[in-house]
Amino acid sequence: MHVVNLAFEAGAFDAALMRSGTSSLVWYSARELAARGHRVSVVTPAHGRADHLRSVHGATDLEYHDSYVLPLRLDPAVWPGFPARTGVPLRTTALRMKRDGVELYFLSNDLLDRLPDTFYPDESAEGTDLSYFKTLAFQADGVRFIRAFFGTGADVVQAHEPVHHYAVPAALRADPGCPVVSTVATNMPVNLKAYRPQVEAVLNLLGAKADLDRYADVPLAEDDLPGRVMRDHLASVRAPRQDGPGDVCVYALTVDQADAVDFMVEGQAETYTTFDGTPFEAYFRRLAVSRVIRENAHKFFVGGCAMSESWFARDPAAVDRQAVLTSLGLDPDLPTFYHAARYSVEHKGQMELMRAVDEVLTAGGAANFLLRFSLGTAARPGGGGDAFFSEIAARHPGRIRLDWRMVDEDTLFQHAAASDFCVFPGKYEQDTFLIAQGEAMACGAVPIATGQEVTRHFGQSFDPREPEATGFAVPRSFRTDDELLRAALVRRFEEAISLFAGNRSEYRRLSGNARARARRFTWARSGALREAAFLRLVERGELARSVPAPLAIARGWYDLLDDAARAADRDLLVRTAVTTGAADVLLREAPDDPVLLREAFRKAYDRARFADCATLAHHLGDEGLAATVRERLTVRRDADSWTAEYRFPLAERVEMFLPGADGRPAVVAERADHVFRATFPGPYQDTPLVLLLTLPYGRSAWDTVSPARVTPL
Repeated sequence: MHVVNLAFEAGAFDAALMRSGTSSLVWYSARELAARGHRVSVVTPAHGRADHLRSVHGATDLEYHDSYVLPLRLDPAVWPGFPARTGVPLRTTALRMKRDGVELYFLSNDLLDRLPDTFYPDESAEGTDLSYFKTLAFQADGVRFIRAFFGTGADVVQAHEPVHHYAVPAALRADPGCPVVSTVATNMPVNLKAYRPQVEAVLNLLGAKADLDRYADVPLAEDDLPGRVMRDHLASVRAPRQDGPGDVCVYALTVDQADAVDFMVEGQAETYTTFDGTPFEAYFRRLAVSRVIRENAHKFFVGGCAMSESWFARDPAAVDRQAVLTSLGLDPDLPTFYHAARYSVEHKGQMELMRAVDEVLTAGGAANFLLRFSLGTAARPGGGGDAFFSEIAARHPGRIRLDWRMVDEDTLFQHAAASDFCVFPGKYEQDTFLIAQGEAMACGAVPIATGQEVTRHFGQSFDPREPEATGFAVPRSFRTDDELLRAALVRRFEEAISLFAGNRSEYRRLSGNARARARRFTWARSGALREAAFLRLVERGELARSVPAPLAIARGWYDLLDDAARAADRDLLVRTAVTTGAADVLLREAPDDPVLLREAFRKAYDRARFADCATLAHHLGDEGLAATVRERLTVRRDADSWTAEYRFPLAERVEMFLPGADGRPAVVAERADHVFRATFPGPYQDTPLVLLLTLPYGRSAWDTVSPARVTPL
């Protein structure tokens, strides 16, 4: 078959053309399919690097010219001073080259050649600079190139990253025999929206149709206090573009129109379809994209991700650890902790990382920290970067090495192989496969990493004594400058230093586990998975007709089960409902089994599912259980203030929200008696409180509760 890859970045064969891990996914998966005997083409922007492609890689000019006007519809509230309706005349040309059996086509025009250093438009360009529409231009150019150059010769189009191709599936759906697979490479905000008039204009340009009303969210009611608090808080934590009336969710449009949706790992597929245990979960269930995902979940599969064969072919033992660390100004007699990621303070947890490093070293911790925060070509050799991070490094000479550069694989391998631990405290479940962590682990570095669902495949554990554990986990984090994450990193650093100094056999066990786990993830394995899915799509026209019952049960989509499925999978249904505390399912399937119902109450309580707890306690007729739930919030008041007291011993942090607080929380410190208290000025307001709970292992839950009693102070 002929697979055409449409990707905004695809230059992982050359470090000068690579800006993110997405590039590795595109290049290596394309190369693997080519090695398996298929014709593979990659269509990508030249990003203003045509001269480099010609001189270094021998790219040649293609006889291709396409002139059109990209229509722009600009929201006046976002683009003041710009006309609401305008367009950019574009003349697109192309370069062609072939490498390792893959045909690569690089498109150029006035928009695609902008930002030759960073490739990607910065969010700040929205409203000020038309380079913001570079990715939109690529969608239009990519579709027009595929139609004009390949015609009906493409069997499958694999489009990478929904935010960069949301118009493509609908556009190519009009072309018979050309199914589109949407590959979700990174976890962009699932409800990210685009200005509806702009989406309509691009779809019209490409001759595509889509019912955009399907993706509209129901507006929040004025009296929907929980909904408004959740919306405002989530926006304050990771400020997205403010939605306008009728704006279109790009992910909903993509999965609805695509023929298949491809994920990197199981944890990513599960999280990006349910957001289980995150602060976003409850609000996500209210959104149109949640419904669209459920309706299209039969299209989903896991194609996988991996490290390069060239990385696996290298021998970590051949690296002179002492020479490498000495050349970096570090002490080779000390354990070395390694971090390598693009500079992204919030996404990558780098602020908490640096604060933890500072605390450990200030307290006398004996360790090196080799920390790479890549700024791309914008970084100056030996300079650039975050001033606060540099200030911390200056306080600990000979213990911290900061590097802001993009470097080649040789350098990365030497640094990873010379390290003993690798540190990846990513936040918001925003990572996916995380190639850099896998590369370090493949060299034997023991991971200290967030216990994210999306990276659980690497095996870091909250209990490193587990036989298959590869390292140490820290709790998931969903907030800026997270004190709980910083404190957990400090504890794990101290534990790792102690382990390395005092129990080398245990360290070697974890290191061996890490190396073995990482080396499971090969492009050969991933290529076989994608090849099978693509062939099913080409031969049958679809991956599946419906969501399998076990998957619907695992995701909590009980309403997708018909009577036959409920009967056939009743044992699995009941076990899952007990584990998750799903009261409605259990009262239908096992209403007369008090043992099961009490176990479900405990599980629901552990997850802070208090409505389920109340339902189960009432059904059991157990006043003690009912009181535990009912009396979790009390209020004491005086003339000019009032104090809320919240009792839930499993919580590690409680944030309380007042009506009209615009998402700004009061953070309540835990007391020794496990009572969380916050005092608010002014007279007591007789309304429910909305609370965000942080549970063990970084799980989160929302609670909306009225006080059981209000008493004078």
